[in-house]
Amino acid sequence: MTAAGKRQKREDYRKTHKEEGNAELPKKKFYRQRAHANPFSDHRLTYPASPALMDWSSHYPAFVAPDTQSVAKDHAGVKPLTKPVTVADIGCGFGGLLVALSPLLPDELILGLEIRTQVTEYVEDRISALRSQCADRSPRPYQNISCLRANTMKFLPNFFARGQLSHIFLCFPDPHFKARKHKARIVSSTLCAEYAYVLRPGGCVYTITDVEELGEWMRSRFEAFGNSGVGGEDEGGESGEGRAEGMFETIELPEEGKEGEWVDEGGQKGLVAMLVRCIREETEEGKKVTRNGGKRFVSVFRRREDPAWPDEI
Repeated sequence: MTAAGKRQKREDYRKTHKEEGNAELPKKKFYRQRAHANPFSDHRLTYPASPALMDWSSHYPAFVAPDTQSVAKDHAGVKPLTKPVTVADIGCGFGGLLVALSPLLPDELILGLEIRTQVTEYVEDRISALRSQCADRSPRPYQNISCLRANTMKFLPNFFARGQLSHIFLCFPDPHFKARKHKARIVSSTLCAEYAYVLRPGGCVYTITDVEELGEWMRSRFEAFGNSGVGGEDEGGESGEGRAEGMFETIELPEEGKEGEWVDEGGQKGLVAMLVRCIREETEEGKKVTRNGGKRFVSVFRRREDPAWPDEI
């Protein structure tokens, strides 16, 4: 079969699967797309001018507020939800983490953000199929997860208000090995500022990679952010005299395979351990690393409280 024929076959499958509301899980081979996308390109994305103008009703229909009469006039057409989105999986890939998080965080609305068109479509169809398969259950599972095509390096604050998120996941991001490509990494001094903005004090950023150098890169950027004595350039910087603490603190984590001991303790410590175990075991890339006998480098960063203004000290 020619390349054009294969492409047409994939398009026909995706169209049929969506039109028929198929409860069968979609097949990845019909949604294949190159692994990397240029975050600086114009991807013809749609995004709200502000978080208040984002209509989440089609993403979380089970959580649409019953009374929509109180919507402000300048927010016409926006149907409010009974609760806000509080968890973001940035670069969610084929949605393995989203599906795993749904029963672990049943009281949270979880959003996957993915820049690749066909991969986003796969996750949307996957969630739709899971919801259809479980339509007769009560409460209905997988209603608290959704996926959105977006470029978070450009538009994250357009979707989330200040302090809205409790958890951000950055799982196996593109390492961009070449030095001239480092500016395209999902963690940088500039992006740390945006993560700090949308994350509530006490909220956490979870990172995992199988590239040790990238793991160290992400750790150093989060630890340095907000510390005026550390160089802010993404090529690195030397420590100096400045704030003793940045905006993020690194959290101690359980050894791999021993997360259950921490989970049994409960509380915030148990929650972090449960989510760390999830990103190690449930992501597609995490499973691939396990099959290949590779290493995973995990870090979790908790956002500190905002520093006091000078006249408040």
